[in-house]
Order: sequence, then structure tokens, then C-alpha cells
Amino acid sequence: MKKLKITPIKNGTVIDHIKPGMALKVIRILNISDGSEKEVAIAMFTKSKKLGKKDLIKVEDMELGPQDVNKLAILTPNASISIIRDFKVVKKFKVELPEQVEGIAKCENLNCITNQKEPVEPKLIRTFDNPPRYRCFYCGRDQEDVTKNVI
Repeated sequence: MKKLKITPIKNGTVIDHIKPGMALKVIRILNISDGSEKEVAIAMFTKSKKLGKKDLIKVEDMELGPQDVNKLAILTPNASISIIRDFKVVKKFKVELPEQVEGIAKCENLNCITNQKEPVEPKLIRTFDNPPRYRCFYCGRDQEDVTKNVI
């Protein structure tokens, strides 16, 4: 007998195939816990045929914009997003690593112009796919772990 562990949502977004243990960071980075009264369901370290283990997030009455999708792709490149309307999936897609990100993650170099009091948005260029690696457009520094600097 199958049991439903998380109830369906009428309208909103389901983020699936999140890297195990990353759901709370995704919630924080995407500002999902913004003080509103949206229904949010989080499942962590659940069984997955593809990944072994995964996290999952369901958020009522929310759709992610392009910047949020790019943040999600950097944090967990295997994630998929389903848009739900009237309890039905109307759109489903996998996130794709962006070639470059602007204003999404800070440069790790504290001396970079983007980390000074200059009005310059951080800009990172992808240099490697798996694992995702980025280099700062301005100072040229390779980022050790861009997921730590997502803003």
C-alpha cells in the first residue's frame, strides 16, 4: 500500500532532485521563507531511483523567475522544476547551468572590485560543467566553491 507523505499543492512549484541535504539552503537562497504564509513542504534524504537520495521542496502559490532558476542550477545542477496549476503539472523542466551568472554569486577574492564599495555586479563565467566551476570576469580568480557564495 502506497502512502502519500507530502500532500499535493493546487498551484505553485515543486523543486525535485535537489542534492541531498541542500533543501534548507535552497529555501534560504530563494527567499522562500520570506515571512509569507505560503504552504511549504520539504522532504530531505528521501529515496530516489536515479540519485539514491534526494531532497524535494513544494511551495504553494510561487513560481521561480530566471535568476532563481540560475541560483538553483548552481546549487544543485540535477534539479527539476514542475509548475503546478489546478493540481496538474503544466510545465516541467530540468535546470541548466548558466554560461555566466551576474549578480547571483559573489567572487571569493576579497580584493576583487566586486567586493569593494564600487557599484559593480559580480559576474562569473562557467569554466567547467561537472562539477560546476566558475571564474570571476573581473579579477580572473577561479572560484573554489561557488555554492558557498550564492547571494
